[in-house]
Amino acid sequence: MISRRRFLQVSGAAVVAGSALAGCGDGGTAGGGAKASGELKLPTYKPFAGLQPDLPGAESGLEPGFLRFPGNAAASVKAPPLKNAVTALTETFATPPPPMGSNPMWQALNQALGAELKLTIGTDPGYPEKFATLLASDSLPDLMWLPPNQGIPNIGPMLEAKFQDLTTYLSGDGVLEYPNLAALKPASWRTAVVNGKIWGAPIPSTPFGQVMMGNPRTWAKVGGLQSTGADEFFAKCKELSNGTNYALEPSIINMLHMFGEWFGAPNGWRVNSDRSLTHLYETDNYRAAVEYAAKLWAAKVFYPDLNLADATPKTVNGQIAAQVTVGPRATADFRALDPSLFVDTLIPFGHDGKAKPVYDMGYGTVGFTPFKKTDEGRIRELLALMDYLSAPFGTKEYLQKNFGVEGQQYQLDAQKNPVLTKAGTQQGPGLVSALQIMTAPESVIFNPAFPDDTRKIYATEQKLLQFAMRNPTAGTYSDTSSKVGPKLTAAFRDTIVDIVTGRQKIDAYDEALKRWKSGGGDKMRGEFAAVLPAGVPVTGS
Repeated sequence: MISRRRFLQVSGAAVVAGSALAGCGDGGTAGGGAKASGELKLPTYKPFAGLQPDLPGAESGLEPGFLRFPGNAAASVKAPPLKNAVTALTETFATPPPPMGSNPMWQALNQALGAELKLTIGTDPGYPEKFATLLASDSLPDLMWLPPNQGIPNIGPMLEAKFQDLTTYLSGDGVLEYPNLAALKPASWRTAVVNGKIWGAPIPSTPFGQVMMGNPRTWAKVGGLQSTGADEFFAKCKELSNGTNYALEPSIINMLHMFGEWFGAPNGWRVNSDRSLTHLYETDNYRAAVEYAAKLWAAKVFYPDLNLADATPKTVNGQIAAQVTVGPRATADFRALDPSLFVDTLIPFGHDGKAKPVYDMGYGTVGFTPFKKTDEGRIRELLALMDYLSAPFGTKEYLQKNFGVEGQQYQLDAQKNPVLTKAGTQQGPGLVSALQIMTAPESVIFNPAFPDDTRKIYATEQKLLQFAMRNPTAGTYSDTSSKVGPKLTAAFRDTIVDIVTGRQKIDAYDEALKRWKSGGGDKMRGEFAAVLPAGVPVTGS
């Protein structure tokens, strides 16, 4: 299972200063990348027609819901994609799987593919270093997962020098030769475009960003988690905190993200009426959220151990009342520890009970997977492999990739849902994590053990979408952001944590902001503004 805190970073769901996916822009480089990206014909979108969800999705980002795994899983490909072995670099956020030679699930996948898929599997931390080492070698693997925000620099020049331009094969109706890739939405493909060219298959993920989740048994003592204003929420937190139990987990930055939504802070950047950009950190909204967080800290409502790795067990047992996680689908993490517990998701509210809050949507992808330069026959073979591994939920290929072989790695329960066997739980999670991080279909809501959870999550997503705000720079590229964005973010956040915890006064905010701007923030602003898509709406004044 992907670690909660790490996935917050990889998915782009956390508030990130100047850290965007490589996308449709040239980041200030020569060659007219911004113009070319605007003129590029994205792959034709053709949803998979082989199954219907119980709860339909929508273009707004609402995810389709399935109450059970579709019966008689349909095949989405006509033949095994490979005739030759393929090498790939990817990452797992679970325990690494048994190696291919002693892993029957991996061997069964290779048999279905037609040849061996040889994975080099990195772990966190250390993936960017492994990526850089292979990139500098004379022998690249066929496929290399490119993460969205792990600080890999010079993405545009790197792609041009080392990887295959796939535009001819995937632009427009070209993608229809690979129907599972055609079932990926335009918003997903935009994150695989740099300098007006398509460089790989995108990896969709939930489009929903962070949410605050609370144990309803704990919050029942104060009338429930839902609140109408910041003062009411503060009073509830204070009542729940007594020196042994605490209202809030200690991840100050993630909690601050939630507070920022209540105070109307933008999702990354604000688009002004003159099409200029104002960063989150530059707004009075975010500064007010910092002051509010400091007030909560002074009231001793945060769990005091800032190094707590995972708040989930303490939220389940009631020692912590609420924590921040990725999207409303994270309810499954709590069910895994206590099957009787369905956690509540806080719907954002205006800080004063009147102002309209925002809800920050996530990027909706976890990067893309480019190919090393090669000949046309090999390109088409690799595209066929990616097509197989991107098979939609409910298909035979999805079952093979995620569950293995019936009777070996999984069995069907009474409702005909696949459930891992003991062998499957040993062979599968690390392998599936590595495969999912480099290839994926569009996301769905599905929890076979608790189908009513699917209905509840679906309803929560509908509520969140009423306040949805997307980062206007998502899907664009800034070279400065790629090079120094994570470092600038870390430095600014250090100051924020010091302010919230009382080690520095609020005046330190202004000095930290000056350092952020001069250290690269202003340059990022210009690079993002230069490639801002024309259709992005104004979000500020």
